[in-house]
Amino acid sequence: MGLTGLRRSTHKDDLSKSSKRKIEKKLNFITKITEAVTSLGAMKAISKKKRLRSRQKKLKAYDLSVLSDFLPNESLKKPSRSTDFKVNCKNRQKLVQKESELLRYVHSHPAFQADPISAIQQHLEQTQPPPPVETRGSNKTKKEKRKRSKKSASVQNMEIMYSSS
Repeated sequence: MGLTGLRRSTHKDDLSKSSKRKIEKKLNFITKITEAVTSLGAMKAISKKKRLRSRQKKLKAYDLSVLSDFLPNESLKKPSRSTDFKVNCKNRQKLVQKESELLRYVHSHPAFQADPISAIQQHLEQTQPPPPVETRGSNKTKKEKRKRSKKSASVQNMEIMYSSS
């Protein structure tokens, strides 16, 4: 039967021009895709580096460790009384004894026995810090001063009007 020659042969030599073109197009497409993927990978790496650099610059801008050199040293400060004073029964009893001894001493003092109120007032004046000294100039701006003077002038005008009638 003579139908055996109708089928195409699958040998490479026997490929037609159109099938060769299709294969070339597919190969070109695949090479373009691989090039695009590699270039995208490189672009991602570059953008990642840029982001890291900008983040580091921002961190440098907010770095305040340089200012710590100008601040006073914490070790030079006077150590305050221990704030971790535990209030248990033993410590409470010691405190009560100490305060009651002090109270007995105050009651037996001759100045307190003569005039208790003035003795307390004198003690407070000696132990309290002095009041802050006010500066001569005021902190108000010129604008605020003008507003006040205008208000007071209008009040004076109203008083004159009511007093004259």
